[in-house]
Amino acid sequence: MPKLRRVPDKHADTEKVTLNLGPVDLGRIDLLVREGFYSNRTDFIRAAIRGQLATDGAALAQSVARHRLEMGLFDVTRADLEALIDRGEVLHLRVLGLARIADDVTPDLARAAIASLTVLGALQAPAEVKAAIADRMD
Repeated sequence: MPKLRRVPDKHADTEKVTLNLGPVDLGRIDLLVREGFYSNRTDFIRAAIRGQLATDGAALAQSVARHRLEMGLFDVTRADLEALIDRGEVLHLRVLGLARIADDVTPDLARAAIASLTVLGALQAPAEVKAAIADRMD
């Protein structure tokens, strides 16, 4: 069975996000950085996002439970998928966080073993595997 590992934020892989801010908001952030409240713009934005996620924590927890999502880092290996096939089972994976499919998983193996895949966050997998299971991803 694939392994689910919860990883502290400081050790998790990061994804680059681009956002547009108005000049006044950007100036206010720069002023807070200049005054030493934050080390840089990124530090401010991360703090703001974490603060908002904490504020919405109860709603997030309810949504995670309602949608039956696994939170954290989920690694899917070739051995995991081969074991599922040997048992006559398929994988239905719902992850909030990071799902990684190992580089040695072939497109044919992925299609045979992965019945559905929902990832809210990031999916790391070989491009050929992503293409092979694209019709099974939400």
